[in-house]
Amino acid sequence: MSKIALVDDDRNILTSVSMTLEAEGFEVETYNDGQAALDAFNKKLPDMAVLDIKMPRMDGMDLLQRLRQKTQMPVIFLTSKDDEIDEVLGLRMGADDYVKKPFSQRLLVERIRALLRRQDAVAGDAAGATTGETKVMERGHLRMDPLRHAVSWKGKDVSLTVTEFLLLQALAQRPGFVKSRDQLMDVAYDDQVYVDDRTIDSHIKRLRKKMRSADEDFAAIETLYGIGYRYNEE
Repeated sequence: MSKIALVDDDRNILTSVSMTLEAEGFEVETYNDGQAALDAFNKKLPDMAVLDIKMPRMDGMDLLQRLRQKTQMPVIFLTSKDDEIDEVLGLRMGADDYVKKPFSQRLLVERIRALLRRQDAVAGDAAGATTGETKVMERGHLRMDPLRHAVSWKGKDVSLTVTEFLLLQALAQRPGFVKSRDQLMDVAYDDQVYVDDRTIDSHIKRLRKKMRSADEDFAAIETLYGIGYRYNEE
């Protein structure tokens, strides 16, 4: 049973969404502001967090920033109305997904399940692990170990979210081959989950930033404007 943390200052949302998630088999912890959630997370992390952006004491952006200093736990943002700035900034700060308010609770459940499946995919399948099958991928200076969710560049560890890991893995599997945004969407998101080009671009931008924190000259991910991205083995 996956534990989901729901953080929102709207008590009606906390009550209704927690009831829906519990009916779907999830364990749910609710918090009405970011500071209360952070205090609880410092003691024990949930499997995933769903964060409202605008909250008292500590908003969702601040909470995400604190979380990303110590964990790559999957995070979904709840954004208000059509605030594209919140969406893009949230993704660039390390959120895995976002859902716009007002939202369908069924949609939120689908997004949560999709993200948990992506997390399982990154971990690799248990059968392969138990038979000793190696899943470590090396491409030039890049080393990726899905079973440990570990990434290193020139020997330096790089901490990636589930989505970032899947995107880098998809690109690095076939160096020199172009992946369109649609193909990358299929890798990172389930078919029933709609995302637009901006979402993929935001994830790639943050992925590059993280890789450049290990090597300021990192340039292995190339943008082909109007087409997509490719990985160039160095």
